[in-house]
Amino acid sequence: MRLHFWIGAMIGLAVALPAAARAEVIDITWDAAGRFERQLAVAPGQFAEICGKLNPPDDLQWQFSANVPLNFNIHYHEGKAVKFPAKQDGVAKGSGKLGVEIQQDYCWMWTNKSTKESTLRVTLQRP
Repeated sequence: MRLHFWIGAMIGLAVALPAAARAEVIDITWDAAGRFERQLAVAPGQFAEICGKLNPPDDLQWQFSANVPLNFNIHYHEGKAVKFPAKQDGVAKGSGKLGVEIQQDYCWMWTNKSTKESTLRVTLQRP
């Protein structure tokens, strides 16, 4: 009986830890050229989120690519409301420009709804 419990607990731990370890929230850190680049693994059922405080009149260029289609958005919070300057579901790549109109913590977020791990490459560029 104890062996059965121990084996079940170890299997549960082995399954739970890798997925939890791959859900990421990352602060934007700009290099000297005003650029942020990152490559991330996004496990099935998990997300990756990159956030940072931005001020007007920043205009950021952004782009990403992934080997698996992901649900993507750029968002910020105003009280309990969530505002979405960009939102797309089931995309493996995207690019655009974010015109910052109000000072906020903006987040780029990708959610992996597939059954396969995704490799995500992200670039943000300040003017």
